[in-house]
Amino acid sequence: MIKRNKQNNSIIIDGVVGVGKSKLLEIVSDEFGLEKFLEPVSDNPILDKFYHDRGKYAFPLQIFFLNKRFRMLKDAASHPEPTVMDRSIYGDIIFAKLLADGGDMEKDEFDLYMDLLVNMLDHIDPPKLMIYLKADTDTAIERIRKRGRDYEQIVEREYWEKLNKEYSNYFSEYNLSPLLVIETKGLDFVENTDDRNYVIELIRAKLQEIDGNIERWSKSK
Repeated sequence: MIKRNKQNNSIIIDGVVGVGKSKLLEIVSDEFGLEKFLEPVSDNPILDKFYHDRGKYAFPLQIFFLNKRFRMLKDAASHPEPTVMDRSIYGDIIFAKLLADGGDMEKDEFDLYMDLLVNMLDHIDPPKLMIYLKADTDTAIERIRKRGRDYEQIVEREYWEKLNKEYSNYFSEYNLSPLLVIETKGLDFVENTDDRNYVIELIRAKLQEIDGNIERWSKSK
């Protein structure tokens, strides 16, 4: 489905809702001095509505994210230095597939979404490194609860379980770029210094392995 273009100089952090993507993005940005590109959540006028009525808002939400993530990748590609971003267009299909399989998105809507996605992917380069933050459903739900976004608290456990399964399936077959899988159960890379250092060293070692010039990824702000 995806044209194998050359890799760009970006790190993408992906994972199920609540796993800690935004927190790790901040850490990686600070540690390596990278320009950060955040997932479009705070300025999303549809997200809250979606969690209250998935059938009505599934398609417009996916189109909103698809458009924003395509623009984010284009902006990152034009940046002269390496970048880091919170989720991206590559994992976007995980949500669309889940919603289509569950009947929240009509077949013609999903077909249109896929047509747009394929067209967009033909114009962007894959990342230098994809980081998949893995967590079991109980861990993800606990972190969602602590985060405290009202619209996420009403979602049934079955939805989170299916979403986590889709993530696991997707990244078990991901081969568009080098992939680093980090098991986050039992890790607290926000508050625990040892855990933070452990994760940073995993990322540093992977970058050294795939790039060979770690200094490009270690610039101070």
